[in-house]
Amino acid sequence: MKAEIFQVSLMRRVNAVIVIGTAIWFFLLPGVILIRDLTDPALRQPLGIPRAAWRVHQHLTPRYEKWARERIASGKAAHVGLYDVAATEWAMFGSVFYLAATENLQREWARQPGRPPHTAPAIYARGAIEAATDLVLDPVHHTWVRTHWGTDYLHRENVFFRAMLLQAMVSRENLIHDGRDLVQLRDQVESLSAALDASPHGILNDYPGECYPIDVFATVAMIRRADVLLGTDHRAFAEREFRAFQGALVDSYGLPGYFAYPDTGTMEETSRGIGNSYVCIYCPELFPKLASDWYDHYRQGFWQQRLGAAGFREYARDIPHKDWFFDIDAGPVMAGFGPGANAYGVAAARANGRFDDAWTLSSQVLAASWPLPGGTWLGARILSSAAHAPYLGEANLLFLFTTMPTPGTPIRTGGYMPPFVYGFLLFYLGLGTAILISGARAWRLTAISSMPARFRMQFALWLVLLIGGVSMLATSQLTIGVLMILGSQFFPRTGRKGSCPKI
Repeated sequence: MKAEIFQVSLMRRVNAVIVIGTAIWFFLLPGVILIRDLTDPALRQPLGIPRAAWRVHQHLTPRYEKWARERIASGKAAHVGLYDVAATEWAMFGSVFYLAATENLQREWARQPGRPPHTAPAIYARGAIEAATDLVLDPVHHTWVRTHWGTDYLHRENVFFRAMLLQAMVSRENLIHDGRDLVQLRDQVESLSAALDASPHGILNDYPGECYPIDVFATVAMIRRADVLLGTDHRAFAEREFRAFQGALVDSYGLPGYFAYPDTGTMEETSRGIGNSYVCIYCPELFPKLASDWYDHYRQGFWQQRLGAAGFREYARDIPHKDWFFDIDAGPVMAGFGPGANAYGVAAARANGRFDDAWTLSSQVLAASWPLPGGTWLGARILSSAAHAPYLGEANLLFLFTTMPTPGTPIRTGGYMPPFVYGFLLFYLGLGTAILISGARAWRLTAISSMPARFRMQFALWLVLLIGGVSMLATSQLTIGVLMILGSQFFPRTGRKGSCPKI
């Protein structure tokens, strides 16, 4: 009987430790980290890149390198569904964002020599830079666009994909400076600019029958960035490309339509939050005289304050549309707010010098990011694809928070923290405290209910779930590991209370 009582006590005590650890690691410490991050003046003014981005980048870098190398070696990109966006696009898109964020950090590190970290991002992240670029250029990861466009996929429309190639090669060259990809970069710059120039209205398809002008806009920006590396000059081309963002291709706010027809030069769908935030990131460097007008028009039609939150809607206020839905690009739209629009909105506001909006948006994005000790943004990780792009969300946020205004951009400060942020602080600290108290009470519990039925079987199941869960977590099988450890919390299951010796 003493052995059984000891084992019941062991299960309860270990479970109590897990509950207490969960409260501290996943709730209380994130609340403290969030408070510290929100005090960073770089969120409110153009004083540099926020310290949260530096922390997460250093934590993510070795993991990103390992994942990218394993992803390439596995060859799994050759066997994904043709229309499965998470399986096809996200691994490459995340790598492009990681490279762009590293480039931004390196630029800021060079601007402020001697600041932590003491090693330049281009040096400590060298392996991850190579791995991310190799993934983007890996022919196996091109399988889905090759299926769409045929063997000539690198020279036939395919705008979104080829823009990713451009951005990856430009970022790598700016970080490593070895000229490795300049021939391929030149080929893409010249062929893509020529194709856009020759098109009837300056726009081409991303996929057969799918044209998104916002991707054309980003492509033109990448071509202009490549000019610096190649010694070419596509200024005249960029000016001509402005035809793709006026007339029948813009909506009543003067913003590029989300979906359009290349043959007729007309839009099928008006601008959306995710697209507007995206083009507003690049507009200050591509069309600086237009940038502030576009941002102001975007804010005028899409900004809202609702349910304690503030930010951009996915659809303009005057366009009838449901306020609660899910979209693979926008994310889970809630009360009209587009998660993608507001995340990208952080970079759009920073790029345009609107640090009043950047502060309001950044405080909410950081609150929802669920920062864990060490440098993980759990909220972003949850919204990524564990199977195909587990770090997409974090790489994406890194790019957004590392975006800085171009020199000479007028700066506007101000903004505020919406109640949404305080709600998350209550969630982290309030729920964490409640869980901590529950765990402490379980630890102090000494009276045992009547012995569980089939006790030995319960103890064996508990042990298997606990050890298996820890093993899964150790091998990065996070979902399975968490579920197994949660399952262990249901043991021991006792019957009705009766007399039993105390421990």
